[in-house]
Amino acid sequence: MPSARERIERQKASPSLLRLHRALSRLKSTVTMMNTGAHPDDEQSGLLAWFRLGLGMRVIVACSTRGEGGQNSLGPERLGVLGMMRTREMEEAARELDADVVWLGHGPDDEVHDFGFSKDGDQTFTRWGEMRTVERLVRAYRSERPDIVIPTFLDVPGQHGHHRAMTRAAEKAIKLAADPEAFPEHFKEGMSPWQVAKYYLPAWSGGGDTYDDEVPPPDATVVVDAPGREPATGAEYDRIGEWSRYYHASQGMGHWPSIPKSRWPLHLLLAANGTKAEASVLDALPATLADLAASQDLSSEAAQALNAVGLAVDKAIAAFPHADAIIATLAEAATQLDAARNNASPAFLELHRHRLDRKAREIDAALIEAAGIFDRATLSPSTVSPGETADLVVDLSPASESRSVEIEAVLPNALTAKAETVTGRRRSLKVAAADDAAFTKLYPPSWSALGGNGDAHVVISAKFGDHTARATFDLGEPFAVLPASSVVMEPEALIVPLEGTRREWPIKPVVAGKDAAVSLNMDGGWSLAHAEGGQVIRAPEARVAGLATITPLVGGRPALRLTPIAYPHIGRVTHRQPEALRVLTLDLKLPQGAVVGYVGAGADRVGLWLSRMGLDVTELDAKALAGDLSRYTTIVVGIFAFGIRKDLAAATEKLHRFVENGGHLVTLYHRPTDGWDPLATPPRKLEIGSPSLRWRVTDPTAEVTVLVPDHVLLKGPNIIGPQDWSGWNKERGLYFAARWDEAYQPLLAMHDANEQPLMGALVSAAIGKGRHTHTSLVLHHQMDKLVPGAFRLMANLVQPA
Repeated sequence: MPSARERIERQKASPSLLRLHRALSRLKSTVTMMNTGAHPDDEQSGLLAWFRLGLGMRVIVACSTRGEGGQNSLGPERLGVLGMMRTREMEEAARELDADVVWLGHGPDDEVHDFGFSKDGDQTFTRWGEMRTVERLVRAYRSERPDIVIPTFLDVPGQHGHHRAMTRAAEKAIKLAADPEAFPEHFKEGMSPWQVAKYYLPAWSGGGDTYDDEVPPPDATVVVDAPGREPATGAEYDRIGEWSRYYHASQGMGHWPSIPKSRWPLHLLLAANGTKAEASVLDALPATLADLAASQDLSSEAAQALNAVGLAVDKAIAAFPHADAIIATLAEAATQLDAARNNASPAFLELHRHRLDRKAREIDAALIEAAGIFDRATLSPSTVSPGETADLVVDLSPASESRSVEIEAVLPNALTAKAETVTGRRRSLKVAAADDAAFTKLYPPSWSALGGNGDAHVVISAKFGDHTARATFDLGEPFAVLPASSVVMEPEALIVPLEGTRREWPIKPVVAGKDAAVSLNMDGGWSLAHAEGGQVIRAPEARVAGLATITPLVGGRPALRLTPIAYPHIGRVTHRQPEALRVLTLDLKLPQGAVVGYVGAGADRVGLWLSRMGLDVTELDAKALAGDLSRYTTIVVGIFAFGIRKDLAAATEKLHRFVENGGHLVTLYHRPTDGWDPLATPPRKLEIGSPSLRWRVTDPTAEVTVLVPDHVLLKGPNIIGPQDWSGWNKERGLYFAARWDEAYQPLLAMHDANEQPLMGALVSAAIGKGRHTHTSLVLHHQMDKLVPGAFRLMANLVQPA
């Protein structure tokens, strides 16, 4: 349940007058536009803020992946957990814009997922499937019926392959969405062909620190101007776009532009009525109710009713913030809209029914907002397990006492709600989950600014004269059906040297929720034994290199791990995945005498893995970093750490002295924006390449050339050979060093197909009595994936200087 502080923060961020103003501004336009992208945070937020809040359009963000293959500047969440986190970030970013979201991909187990970086669309489509991606976009076009589609990025060399694939699919889907022969299975679901009226390309480059478009953008055929400020907030539209981007905090988004952008050039590539010069993106579109009323195939009665709706809406907008006047005019608008729909011809409704239906929902939402009926809906607890119950409490405002108000709880199958008490303006219902209730889907297929999101929400109905308005409202926290018992294996992975003498490791299945007995399904010759203090697993007599998976069972079924995700900007959700203890047996030798200090920023788990390998590791917090470092032979700095930890940035010169005095400083990859000053952060000049697209190797199977085979870091204690580069996941490395002081020696060369070799993946320099080594290899991810070569190489890198 949200705390008092959280409720205060939410109310401050969305006061009732702001909600009312935005509910009214929705009524201005009958146009829908869709912005397509590949990841949460790809949306062109400033432009969307103008379209939605300035022009009143319905705005939809169509996103192909959940961003599960990306990085996380906030914490340890990765892969599916990160995808769930970024899904929530996208929803909150859309809430700030009052926009909707449609997802094409549904997490890491779906074909359309974020598998990391790729450099062209063809490479992306080998994973996604081109026609699969196009079909999902056609489905989105037919179900949401956008008039305008604008991808954020161009399909040009130098751009992210996921972006290129999504832009290519967005264009291809335009023709197919209008084709009555294409994907006929859609029509069995109630959809019909839809002709997108206009398809624009951005007439700007998608370059910057990351990308480097090789060809110039197309010429602008129209320029979108966003003059002035949004009336409700007094903020420029581009700043509101940054308010939205602030919610993509895991990606470090949310900037403060010194001069907000107010112009966006676009290139009209496809148009149903032919491409021609335009004064506005709204040219030749039915942009208002008056435009719809002027349709030739509309009866005079329907046209008169639509014009009356338009006049009433204009009066309601002009009446802001006077609630009584707004309610009176919108009640009339609702009545006239019903008349227009009842008298419209089938031909008109075939083209425009979705506009009238949407406007009816928007008018109802504005009526209930203006009346101030709803306060909040809270489910306690916010999650239930099969066979359990929870209390749903709906609090109405004082204004509800003067109206006839009905409340309906919308729940998934196998859940029921029974009204229990009415206390003043509070309605209480008991929600019960059947014993066979299904667990909640991890990745919702869409999100709506009009509410009704997630597996549970409430519908409020209220009478306004002869009109009954209905509006949907989300619960205070996302609802979920979760297993009654979950299991976490401690540890969840073991690193076992092939030639080690140790035979037993303590393990502990930790049960959360309802107490349950846990059994273990053993693998790879490992056995379970009991020892003083608990359970141990015992290695087989003859160890064999490889990965064994030990599966915990609850009630004879594989146990599930629940991972809570909690951040102030997105609230609380829970990820669910099968639990297992993975045991990696490998040929691993550790450097003698190594005492490691690890400086992490929460973005990787390298410190944990070093400890699991059997090394002497100390996590260095601010106090330890400010103390005596001489006891450490090696200090490892995790990814992004110089940009996240201010105490680390302040200790830079101290780290330099550590190296000069005989220590080994190992820095894992950093972006140029991560507080990395090439002249000041490393002990000697070391510049990270920009744009980063040019300074990465995305093929995890790319050939690796060892430039200095007899280098101390490559020949011991583990001899690094070709086998250490096999089985890598996602990519080889990111943010390669581009230029460096002559003291540094490049040790490896590698490249993607048809590119020149890059030599900045691993560089090392003897400095004073010590050494600095910098690597751009994605070792932290390979260790998470239990890639043997990553552990062998890391053991070498942390050896004393």
